[in-house]
Amino acid sequence: MGNPAHPLPTPSTQAGREGLAALLARPARTVVALDFDGTLADIVPDPERSRAHPAVLPALSALAPQVAAVAVITGRPAGTAVRYGGFAGAPGLDHLVVLGHYGAERWDAVTATVHAPAPDPGVEAVRAELPAVLEEAGTGTDSGIWVEEKGGRAVAVHTRRAADPQAAFEALRAPLTALAARHGLIVEPGRLVLELRPPGMDKGVALEEYVREAGAEVVLYAGDDLGDLAAYAAVEKLRTQGVAGLLVCSGTEVPELADRADLLLPGPSAVAELLGDLARRLTQP
Repeated sequence: MGNPAHPLPTPSTQAGREGLAALLARPARTVVALDFDGTLADIVPDPERSRAHPAVLPALSALAPQVAAVAVITGRPAGTAVRYGGFAGAPGLDHLVVLGHYGAERWDAVTATVHAPAPDPGVEAVRAELPAVLEEAGTGTDSGIWVEEKGGRAVAVHTRRAADPQAAFEALRAPLTALAARHGLIVEPGRLVLELRPPGMDKGVALEEYVREAGAEVVLYAGDDLGDLAAYAAVEKLRTQGVAGLLVCSGTEVPELADRADLLLPGPSAVAELLGDLARRLTQP
């Protein structure tokens, strides 16, 4: 093992064990793809205070030169994830890619620039109508509901600060779904957050396209929330096409994801430890 004190964990599924073995045997043909919030960063009440776990950057800096590519795939704007992750200019991450807004945006470390399509007009319409919808649902801004605007490309409604976060989440699901539908958007539910965004792009589409771009034969994907289910499905599809895969779940709060994972880890610190241990294993003589 890469570190006798921290041996690599054993995946619970045969497909996962084969995926890990393929990663160790063919690191130069491997893509490591990672969600940000809840996977590389702990979930916090204020999303603007989210930062990558302190062990993440050293682990990624050690691992990235050993594999074909590392990508962060997130619902956040790409530039925000870069800032909160501290990725820009980090040693070893010269070719890191951050796919933001579920892949609609792309930041490449090699150019340090973000490429993105024009904002969807439906998002601006939703933003304008949202205060009235929240008031009508009895969850106005004075109730602890927090609205996150994502650069004109999505709007996220967080209920984590509400007096009863889960009740507020359930109360908003139907009216926000109706609001999104009126403007050609979809609702992406997560852990105490409902995000309204344009259809047609998700983490699965983004991951599959990137794996093919990289010409990878192996993919590791780690996530923690409902938005990561599409990426899991992409890995499962790629497996049927000869690409080995390892599905990692960070935390147990989302059983729909945890039940499909090959490897279940308790949270971002354990994900960082896994990445570091993989780096150590791959650099052994």
